[in-house]
Amino acid sequence: MRAIREVEGIDRAHFENEILRSGRPAIFRGLAAGWPAVRAAARHGGVEAYVTTFGAHSPCEMIVGPPEIGGRIFYDAGMTGLNFARENGSVGTLLSRIADAAELPEPPALATQSLAAREALPGFAEENAIDLVDPAIGPRVWIGNRVVVATHHDVMENIAVVVAGRRRFTLFPPEQAGNLYIGPFEFTPAGTPVSLVDAEAPELERFPRFAAALEQAETADLAPGDAIFIPYMWWHHVRSLDAFNMLANYWWSTTPPPQPGLAPIDALVHARLAIGDLPERQRAAWRAIFEQTVFDGDSDYIPAPRRGLRGPVTDEIKALLRRQLGHVMTR
Repeated sequence: MRAIREVEGIDRAHFENEILRSGRPAIFRGLAAGWPAVRAAARHGGVEAYVTTFGAHSPCEMIVGPPEIGGRIFYDAGMTGLNFARENGSVGTLLSRIADAAELPEPPALATQSLAAREALPGFAEENAIDLVDPAIGPRVWIGNRVVVATHHDVMENIAVVVAGRRRFTLFPPEQAGNLYIGPFEFTPAGTPVSLVDAEAPELERFPRFAAALEQAETADLAPGDAIFIPYMWWHHVRSLDAFNMLANYWWSTTPPPQPGLAPIDALVHARLAIGDLPERQRAAWRAIFEQTVFDGDSDYIPAPRRGLRGPVTDEIKALLRRQLGHVMTR
């Protein structure tokens, strides 16, 4: 696998004008080296003590998995359930359990995911911030031991900062979705579809197309203070490498939030319902139409006033399409 590119001397203008627009992942070494949390992580037990000053009693949902899963948060063997349980707890409880587990030869998997820092750890975000994104974007905190998050994607831009421990990121471009053997959309370990392939130990006889995905994969190990930019819908597999790990990430969208029922996933569901059971020959014909009408097919040969849904998606066209869709759905 190729190494993810590393960018030095990054500032917000450079990030927005070049890195973000490129749609390619990037590593920013030492971006958060000056964070008090990162400095605390250099001392044994320091970051745990630091975190508890902000919210030891703040509630959090804990992921708890048996030692035999090897930290991999995933489905059970038959995909009838999950290989871990969710338990209610607090930040302090989680930190204590992780510390206790560190003494065990085969520890259970322990983690909390996507904890809103401004609510759960008031003041943490203000003391530990980056200047690459809008200050209104609050970080989310991930704390755990040696857990492994299966390959998944997010429908947002993402900057993730390693606070404590080391993490290994393996990324796949969005166009590799067909080679990743994506699992169910409706039943997932953590709310987003995941690849059924163990990226670190792939069963290529069972998942042969994954070999092609590996050829396009990019990877990097990050230390405390390092950050990674994961672009919109890039698939990423994440392994925490140490007995205690903490990460803060910033999610944001570069487009206005869609109206209810008009998100891309809604279009996918609607298209699946309308086209999914057509004969293959008809499905192939609609695939070509979708390519032309949705994914930037050439329409310059049509006079501009007559392009309709083939032309630029202006506010006027959006209003027209909403009325048309509303009429269709109420027939």
